[in-house]
Amino acid sequence: MADLSINFAGIKSPNPFWLASGPPSNTGAQVLRAFDMGWGGAVWKTLGDPIVDTSSRFGALEVAGARMVGFNNIELITDRPLETNLREISEVKKRYPDRAVVVSLMVESKEDWREIIRRAEDTGCDGLELNFGCPHGMCERGMGSAVGQEPKALKEIARWAVESASIPVLVKLSPNVTDIVEPGLAAVEAGVHGLSLINTIKSFTGVDLDRFVPYPAVGLRSTNGGYCGPAVKPIALHMVAALAKEPGISVPISGVGGISTWRDAAEFIALGATSVQVCTAVMHHGFRIVEDMIDGLDLYLESKKMSSVNELRGRALSGFVDWGDLDLNYKVVAEVDPGLCIGCDLCYVACRDSAVACIHRAEEDLAAGHRAPTREAAVTAAAAKNAHIVWVDETECIGCNLCHHVCPVHGCITMKDVTGGAPFESWNDRILKGTAKVPGGLHG
Repeated sequence: MADLSINFAGIKSPNPFWLASGPPSNTGAQVLRAFDMGWGGAVWKTLGDPIVDTSSRFGALEVAGARMVGFNNIELITDRPLETNLREISEVKKRYPDRAVVVSLMVESKEDWREIIRRAEDTGCDGLELNFGCPHGMCERGMGSAVGQEPKALKEIARWAVESASIPVLVKLSPNVTDIVEPGLAAVEAGVHGLSLINTIKSFTGVDLDRFVPYPAVGLRSTNGGYCGPAVKPIALHMVAALAKEPGISVPISGVGGISTWRDAAEFIALGATSVQVCTAVMHHGFRIVEDMIDGLDLYLESKKMSSVNELRGRALSGFVDWGDLDLNYKVVAEVDPGLCIGCDLCYVACRDSAVACIHRAEEDLAAGHRAPTREAAVTAAAAKNAHIVWVDETECIGCNLCHHVCPVHGCITMKDVTGGAPFESWNDRILKGTAKVPGGLHG
């Protein structure tokens, strides 16, 4: 078995899978059950002055019958007494000394930060996570994303925490910003020991068209919530990678956002994350998903001849470049397997209405008596099966991949590399050669 253990700014855990701060890490009983199942760490649900939550607080996005593709919540920080949380954190850490226990915090004044940090450290926890990302409820009170969106305020409060703490301090960043690098650099300049991202995205998941109120409805009112779940993974991956690529980000990153499987986790790690945090997938499927995550990541590392998860970290960052550095001579075309084609016409319609209309119906060729060499195989297969099958005119195909994505049959449409021996040439190369103009007359 590969070594899955990690060291995150001095915080050690047997694997990179941590519970994110949220409903699954709200009590000691929950965190203990998660550790029993194999989770490597947990970030406790945010502590501060206990609040009162609304009844009806979750909304979800369903897509084509798939439940909770996106998830929205208007839940706030802990509604349990601080003393109760602190006692349970201490009990959990004593029972599982080898697991990472990080305490999420959110308070207002400098003195409040000093006091809650002192009390959190007394539990024996391994680290602190400053919640600068919550996009609802708390931000209206000058906390959460209200701090995360203001780099100067973030830097000042983070510095308070670092000065007051004797254990590693992480900052959880808000994605509700124009450029994630700016608040990330502010946090590093304040001396924090790690970053976690993303927190949730301001959102509605829908509107009740009978009562005319957004979801989740609290009577006849609602408010924007925080969006999470599988749908936010692409945003989270980009933001994690943007920080991991930034030379000024010298601290480890904990990736959060839409992680449901070992493959999701591996993608975050390949783009620079050291640990990954999971919340919505646990709310959907329970703590036991970590067993598949551990087994899957282990088998993947073995298949890649990696002895440690640390060998995977950042391996995909070299492939993340600016658009101007992409190879313009790289060329792929769509290829349809006539033996798998079911004649649904989804690719034909998509290409005709949204691309270059390079996909054609084989049955139309049969009717016309066409037998061009490029379509012979598809036409012959169609004739043999009396089927409705498509073929691709490779001379017209631009390799956009749309047909591959709309096809409902796995492996039916693949993208074939036809680059041949064409040399690498990017847009920036062409600018340097004088064969392309600088976009917008700006810079190359």
